[in-house]
This record gives sequence, structure tokens and C-alpha cells, in this order.
Amino acid sequence: MANEIERKFLVKSENFKKEANKKTRITQGYLSSVPERTVRVRTKGDKGYITIKGKGNASGATRYEWEKEIPAEEVEDLLKICEQGVIEKTRYEVISGNHTFEVDEFYGENQGLIVAEVELTNENEAFEKPEWLGDEVTGDTKYYNSMLMKHPFTKW
Repeated sequence: MANEIERKFLVKSENFKKEANKKTRITQGYLSSVPERTVRVRTKGDKGYITIKGKGNASGATRYEWEKEIPAEEVEDLLKICEQGVIEKTRYEVISGNHTFEVDEFYGENQGLIVAEVELTNENEAFEKPEWLGDEVTGDTKYYNSMLMKHPFTKW
């Protein structure tokens, strides 16, 4: 099993945009959003993916993740049978020190929400925090994309 270790933060300014070295449009839906096993399909640019994630550990920073590239046309078909609600966002990649932050700017019913994630090799790994990084929300399930689909940010 492959475990993903990441920490998630709110973003307090849009200064990250001028530091970004890449940006990609993402559309995703969930075939299953139960916490024990979320099954997501997404288009990321012109590529398609299916991802299975397990339930997080006590801190919420570590959880099982399996992902496979699939044809984007298959994602379009699978989106038709997903649970109600689609996540639309632009992902910006920003290098800070030895790490890359993935900063997601959400649209639609999650308009106004911007979160950043950084993948780590262990939960206690040190990393350089950019000035635009806000409060940490690692483990706060309301910021999981699968929950944003059910309880959008604009309705909090």
C-alpha cells in the first residue's frame, strides 16, 4: 500500500500566483465519498485519473492513496454516474525551499476557498512556509474535496 503524507493549509493572499511555475485546471467527481474509501475521477488538464483514498490516521496527515491514469474520455463518462456535486479548481504548483506546494483555487459553490498542500516524507519533516500560507487545516475533514462536494464552502 502507498501512503500519502501531506499537510494542508488555508491561503491568506493570492501572492502565490506570481510564484507559481505551473497551473492546471481540474474537474473531479466522486464515485464514492465514504471516509473509509473515497473513489475519485478527475481530469487534470488533458489527462484523466482514477484515485482511491483510505481513511486518514489520527492527525489526518497520512492516508492510503492509489492512483492510475485513465483516458480523459472515460473520466467524462464516469462523471455522469458520480455522486451529486463536481469540484472545479485551478491547481498552482509553487516551489518553496525543497518542497512543492499544490495550491488549489476553487470555483462554483466553493468559490473563495484557496488551500495549499505540501507532500512530505514523514509527518514531522520540516519545510519552508511561504508568507502567503495561512492556518493549518490538516485533518479537518470539512476541507477534504469529497466533503466540499457535499457541503460547499459558500454554504458554511
